[in-house]
Amino acid sequence: MKHTIKNLITIATCITMSLPYLAASDTFEPFPKRPEKTVTKLEIANVFNDGAILQRNQKVRIWGWAKPEAEVIVKFAEQSIKSKADSKGAWQLLLNPMKASFEERTLKVTSANDTLTINNILVGEVWLCGGQSNMERKLFSSLNADLELLSGDFPAIRFLRIPKKANTYPQADFTPAQNGQEGHWKKCQGTDLSQCSAVGYYFAKRLHRILKVPVGLIDTSWGGTMAQHWAEHGMLKKIEDMKPYFAAAESAQKSWIDNGKEKGAIRDHKKAIAQWQEKIKSLKPGQRRPGKPKIKTDPVNAHQPAGMVNGLIAPISGYSINGILYYQGENNSFADTWKPYKETLKSVIKTFRKSFGNPNIPFGIIQIAGWSTRRTMVYDMNHHCNIVREIQFDTWRNTPNTGLIVSFDTNSDSNIHPKHKRPLGERSARWALADVYKIKDYRNQPIKWRGPVYKNMEIKGNKCIVSFEKLGSQGLKLNKSVDVGFYIAGEDKVFHHAKASASRGKVTIWSDAVQKPVAVRYASSNLPIGGLINGNEIPAYPFRSDNWPIKPHRSKLEYLRHTN
Repeated sequence: MKHTIKNLITIATCITMSLPYLAASDTFEPFPKRPEKTVTKLEIANVFNDGAILQRNQKVRIWGWAKPEAEVIVKFAEQSIKSKADSKGAWQLLLNPMKASFEERTLKVTSANDTLTINNILVGEVWLCGGQSNMERKLFSSLNADLELLSGDFPAIRFLRIPKKANTYPQADFTPAQNGQEGHWKKCQGTDLSQCSAVGYYFAKRLHRILKVPVGLIDTSWGGTMAQHWAEHGMLKKIEDMKPYFAAAESAQKSWIDNGKEKGAIRDHKKAIAQWQEKIKSLKPGQRRPGKPKIKTDPVNAHQPAGMVNGLIAPISGYSINGILYYQGENNSFADTWKPYKETLKSVIKTFRKSFGNPNIPFGIIQIAGWSTRRTMVYDMNHHCNIVREIQFDTWRNTPNTGLIVSFDTNSDSNIHPKHKRPLGERSARWALADVYKIKDYRNQPIKWRGPVYKNMEIKGNKCIVSFEKLGSQGLKLNKSVDVGFYIAGEDKVFHHAKASASRGKVTIWSDAVQKPVAVRYASSNLPIGGLINGNEIPAYPFRSDNWPIKPHRSKLEYLRHTN
């Protein structure tokens, strides 16, 4: 995408612009200024297309472009709202709050002699599903997909996958795929159902059945992304540990330009293909065939700080939604990539809340599961996964209107992509139903959504007695009375596998190898095990009583826990 100097300045200014927040009175401030877009005819943002779901019980933002200063009229659900395009052609307006509706209605936009018609619009609950590959993972690749795809038929649950296109600058709109897939609203039925995020589907299915309203999912997930790809440029610039990532992005862009951009990439690709063909010819029987070289692309469209916010979130910023689910962290679990995570995860939450105009929008964090084979006690205890899970836990505890969904028990092997997505979707729904919608159960009691949370520890002789917070610990027990996943250490800080028993809301932990214990840990591993659950069989969150430094393998740095 080419920019004039004037446009670059305008767009760069948008990187740090302040978007209006949703006030306590549930009214919206005037529309945020968006990156400029040159148009010659009436347009509506591509997030509004056939089959869309609009958020109920809120004012609904609608926006697009027209001829400069032209009047624009939007009609929907017996409403007729007027707006006027600005000097650049951008227009926006607010529909009044609407009740949920399964009636497929038409949204009509007119300006002078131009008319746009968006069909089959429903009104219900809209959630954004963000993160990386475990959120992106489609239903067809999840456990029991064969049965779910045969039985799933929910035309009022719909999803929209935003096309994966990163950028250095915030984009005004996205471009829907010509094959009718990404960038188009789809119903959770028939062949389209297989393409829905598995976690998102099970989440929406539970909400749909209990709330009895249409549910829409806007899927912005992208495999292999780190937290800094989903945070605003201006926020990231303030984080000291982000300097190497900005330097790498700038270096990649400079190399791309110095090498001749597209022409250089084509030249290098031809050379690489020729070398590859020669290698193929010289292969001996049984030798592994090397992969075919891929052509390099403009790093502007690749993973970079703020790249996914600019390319996927900016085009839909302001769309009226009721909450966010975020499942990410695996790519912040290698070498020293965990280092900026404490700050970048907080920046992700701030960025998303800012982008959708609500500083209090519910934000559900799905804790990363485990992967990689277990090795030694030292390796497992100091794995990057433990750091990321702990940062996710501490972020939840220190950030209002967030939830943390435990996941470590959903992986049956060392695969980084656990297939068991249904528990995560349904646990996420429990959180939303309890904390966001305030739904009561059949006994008119609040829905219980979280597992036991470590509170404190006392030492009695050679045993450690662990207490838990009251909320979430009712019915505390060991699944099948098996005490796996517990560790104990003395003053030498050497951990040993421990025995444990649960009684009256507390867990007693001990080991014959440690006569004077000072610390305990639970589910602290790259691939955790553990059966500590509550009466609803919701797993306890991994915990540790110590704040000793953790030195991950392949990392040059030590992690020190800071909970504030």
